Amino acid sequence: MLWSRIQQAMLCTLVCSSPALAAPVIVDNIKGYGFDEKRQLVEFNSLAFDDESGKVLARGSNLAASYPNAQKINGQGKTLLPGLIDGHGHVLGLGQNLSQVDLRQSSSEAQAVAQVAAFAKNQPQAQWILGRGWNQVLWPTQQFPTTQLLDEAVKDKPVWLTRVDGHAGWANSKALALAGINKDSIDPPGGQIQRDANGNPTGVLIDNAMLLLEKQIPQQNDAEREAALKAAFDHLLSLGITSVHDAGIDAANLLAYQKLASEKQLPLRIYAMLSATDPNLESWLKAGPVDDANDYLDVKSVKIYGDGALGSRGAALLADYSDKKGEKGLLLTQPDKLTAVMKLTIEAGFQANVHAIGDYANQLVLDRFELLTKPEQREAGRHRIEHAQIVAPKDIPRFAVLQVLPSMQPTHATSDKNMAGDRLGPARLRGAYAWRSFVDQGSRIVGGSDFPVELANPFHGLHAAVTRQDQQNQPPGGWLPEQKLNITEALRSFTVDAAFGAYQEQAMGSLQPGMWADFILLDRDPVKGPAEQIWQTQVQQTYVAGKLLYQRP
Repeated sequence: MLWSRIQQAMLCTLVCSSPALAAPVIVDNIKGYGFDEKRQLVEFNSLAFDDESGKVLARGSNLAASYPNAQKINGQGKTLLPGLIDGHGHVLGLGQNLSQVDLRQSSSEAQAVAQVAAFAKNQPQAQWILGRGWNQVLWPTQQFPTTQLLDEAVKDKPVWLTRVDGHAGWANSKALALAGINKDSIDPPGGQIQRDANGNPTGVLIDNAMLLLEKQIPQQNDAEREAALKAAFDHLLSLGITSVHDAGIDAANLLAYQKLASEKQLPLRIYAMLSATDPNLESWLKAGPVDDANDYLDVKSVKIYGDGALGSRGAALLADYSDKKGEKGLLLTQPDKLTAVMKLTIEAGFQANVHAIGDYANQLVLDRFELLTKPEQREAGRHRIEHAQIVAPKDIPRFAVLQVLPSMQPTHATSDKNMAGDRLGPARLRGAYAWRSFVDQGSRIVGGSDFPVELANPFHGLHAAVTRQDQQNQPPGGWLPEQKLNITEALRSFTVDAAFGAYQEQAMGSLQPGMWADFILLDRDPVKGPAEQIWQTQVQQTYVAGKLLYQRP
């Protein structure tokens, strides 16, 4: 029933428009970059597109002679790139974060609590105080926080603050009580309730234990959900992102996308990964993929959850954490269940995109791809491992053999560089955030940010991929610099290779004739300019299908 409603509502976007007289537009006086059919970078100073179809007609120089009646846009010498594609983000989560307390810059537990207290004071109508972004690794103690300071700051309302990676949360006592979490509570499979020396919950819940509390939080209504999505769309367009692979959406989120698509209110392109944990999964798979002829809402992949994250020691490792003996992380989906869900997804003709951060989780997933896919099926399947952060060096070549795409987020490396060595030790770092190793063996990296875990700005990701440095140019020479990419390789991962990871390389990502005229104009040239300044790039204009959707004030 749900899926038939989605397909019916999408008809308006699936019907092909009748041929119309070309209405050409030329953007000239630009420093343009795109890719050819061999994924090589090409340069041009003029781009022509059809204003009716929204597709590229030509690129090159002096196109005005070929289109004498074209409307002309003076690019004023600015750099033009294909619209950037974020291959792994969470759109609703981003929109929700824009209206919650942001703890990303907190430098201590006390400062985070002060931010929460100020936010709560300014939101007297809120039933719950929600936030995200804390990272205890950046605090002086590097210890998980507790309920104590939160309880002193906010006593009368429940508080729930998600860690920056989304794999742990911090609650006050009011929230724990509402969830019934106490000394006698049992850790769920794939989750952990942090406890003090007396066995009492400290307020931090990891991975599947978070669900014990989160089911108590009032659900957004349809209007609130739609408002959050629209806030995220506006933010993403301002950053030059014209397409997002939304990594794990539930039924309510999918219905919101379906409604917006039917009303032609999706301003950017969504490649939706259905959440493997949603009760509707089997009925979705039986109904088959949805392929939107206009590429605004394609639904043909499933997000499957392997392990947790490194910062909360939830990433599943083959050996103990170097900084916590006896712990190897958590599997969010147990091996037999993982096999069953991957099999169901693959046999239904959907792309299986499996979250795996630790080397054990990556090995486990690769083993299942090897078991479940025949060699002749692998190229067409384009199955993915989301994150592929820590991979045993011997397993890296298996990505190429099995034709599994690594979907990786460069800013994870620069965010984790001060913590990863402690968690893993030097030997395991050889397979950590190993972009160069993947590219050199011919793997196409699907680039992204994992927003709102990281900031959504794709130029931060391009900068991290090329320099392996933070925005203070640290460490000198880059962290694990042997894994750097060059700017062409990095740009591919956010354009043509990300499009490939969604079966969309014939429609977007390179600005070849016949493709969507999704492009952005920038204040500087990130391709030939100083690498250390790439992150400072600002988007001046964003076009989707030839329509101007963002103009920098």
